[in-house]
Amino acid sequence: MKISKKIEQAAKEDKVWWSFEYFPPRTAQGLQNLLDRIERMRQLGPEFIDITWNAGGRTSDLTSELVKTCQGLIGIETCMHLTCTNMPKEKVDIALRASHVVSTTFQGISRFEQEAKQYGCRNILALRGDPPMGKDEWEAVEGGFVHGIDLVRHIRAEYGDYFDIAVPGFPQMQLLPPEERAQEMKYLKEKIDVGVNFIFTQMFYDVDVFIAWVKTVREAGITIPIVPGIMPIQTWNGFQRATSLAKTKIPQSFLDALELHKNNDEKVREIGTKLVADMCRRILSADIGIRGLHFYTMNLERGTKMLLEELNLVPRVETIKPLPWRQSLTPARRSETTRPIFWANRTKSYLSRTENWDEYPNGRFGDSRSPAYGDLDGYGVWIKQTKEDAIRLWNRPATLDDIKTLFKRFCKGELAALPWSDEGLLSETSVISDKLAQLNEYGFLTINSQPAVDGARSDDKFFGWGPSNGYVYQKAYLEFFVAPELLDVLIRHIDKDSGMTGITYHIISPQGDLRTNASDGPNAVTWGVFPGKEIVQPTIVEAISFMAWKDEAYELGRQWAKLYESDSPSRKLISDIMDRWLLVNVVHNDFKKPDAIFEPFFKAGAEFAAAQANGHAVHVNGNGHAN
Repeated sequence: MKISKKIEQAAKEDKVWWSFEYFPPRTAQGLQNLLDRIERMRQLGPEFIDITWNAGGRTSDLTSELVKTCQGLIGIETCMHLTCTNMPKEKVDIALRASHVVSTTFQGISRFEQEAKQYGCRNILALRGDPPMGKDEWEAVEGGFVHGIDLVRHIRAEYGDYFDIAVPGFPQMQLLPPEERAQEMKYLKEKIDVGVNFIFTQMFYDVDVFIAWVKTVREAGITIPIVPGIMPIQTWNGFQRATSLAKTKIPQSFLDALELHKNNDEKVREIGTKLVADMCRRILSADIGIRGLHFYTMNLERGTKMLLEELNLVPRVETIKPLPWRQSLTPARRSETTRPIFWANRTKSYLSRTENWDEYPNGRFGDSRSPAYGDLDGYGVWIKQTKEDAIRLWNRPATLDDIKTLFKRFCKGELAALPWSDEGLLSETSVISDKLAQLNEYGFLTINSQPAVDGARSDDKFFGWGPSNGYVYQKAYLEFFVAPELLDVLIRHIDKDSGMTGITYHIISPQGDLRTNASDGPNAVTWGVFPGKEIVQPTIVEAISFMAWKDEAYELGRQWAKLYESDSPSRKLISDIMDRWLLVNVVHNDFKKPDAIFEPFFKAGAEFAAAQANGHAVHVNGNGHAN
């Protein structure tokens, strides 16, 4: 979505919004750490993020990877910097005309624009750029762009209005002599007139200068949105270095308050947060039509979070969770509104295995049966953790009780991950964590679940998603590995008890043998009702998807086993579970009975445990009764 549209919508609703800027790190490990941080900071509710571009495209590959992941996997709208530095125009033209993505680094700007479109990015910040490393003065390469306005013209000529284009604005221009200020304002107006949609400002700390500059911009006939760039104050040395490089005017009140504590980083951050927050309040309350703030995070989390907390800016659920699962913003997937529940904790795997679909489930129900899912051999499955991290997390389980304990600890939030879950326990699952722990104690090794929900508000902190003033619903769902002997007892309790007729299940073996009591077709297990919209049913359970997921679920377990030595008790134990146990999903279709799904499990678990304690095996005869 274009940022100008987001700003326009926020203005109609008179809501304050905010966004974050990040820069590409220099290493692949730094990139992964930053992606983890962006993932966490998404929960702070930015409307979009902005990714910088180093002079000469030195980090173009990492920038491109950031854009791809943020748009496609994290599902957050992204704006990208593009610079003129070291970019010959003929290379740009070749790449823009080409039908494929150019891969050479020196053609980074053109490849970046190609990939921006491919990944669904609709927003570009066009800059002339800083001098390349090792040079004091900026100069155009032969045949390249000379000014930022040339880059704006070029993008518009090649892509029409596909992209929103932003340019930088410099509030300290207001401090120039009147003649120079007028000339700079003329240059800015010329950029706007060739097709710019909004302005990002350089950081500033003198709010009076900023407000005066905004008024000067408006007097020059420039009416597009202005987004103020806000730099949190992290440390005294960092503050001094950043303001010195940018030649930023610092109010004496800031210096008086901060310099006394320059050797105490915590105190500087605390005082700096209040000073910058007061500056933000003045911007938002001034009669200049600005309702958004753009935070220069410097790839740090704490300073930005403290500022938002000081300003009492609370993220809207519909910003961080427009759907109950993470939406991908690539062009082919923007309209995707339905997914199977099985990949709830394996988003990257789902996206990779379905990237070659001809179509996506974009109706009320749907699955793509013709192209189906990508083969595991083509995609590959791996546990996120290294061998060392995995053993540190899960130790060396030698008995079934050890395995049960690991699963119980995960359900109680005491363990950060399992092979089937890249992240810790979801907040909504905490309301049933004790019951899940009990299921695992009985031997139902749960790998996915959701509680029943009967009309929670869409802004509910545990269950909410989607637009405001709506209500969301869920059917209780459980997915687990289970020994065949225990499963027989469970199914008998489900089938014999008339009160359990609301339960449907799918059972699949490692070899792919499927049995079910569910009707053919998808079963919606999550839906939402919102003002002015059709009912949204974004999460389903259905057999085709479950059969595709089965291969991945078992492979993850086998990979876990292979982390241990071939003759070790841990490998033998986990391999036996993956070779013999069954994978099951269960849905209780009466969402008004939140605990009913657990009743047959508790009965079966207690019966099975009692039989084992008495030294008896539990068998089921043809009439469905235990002997």
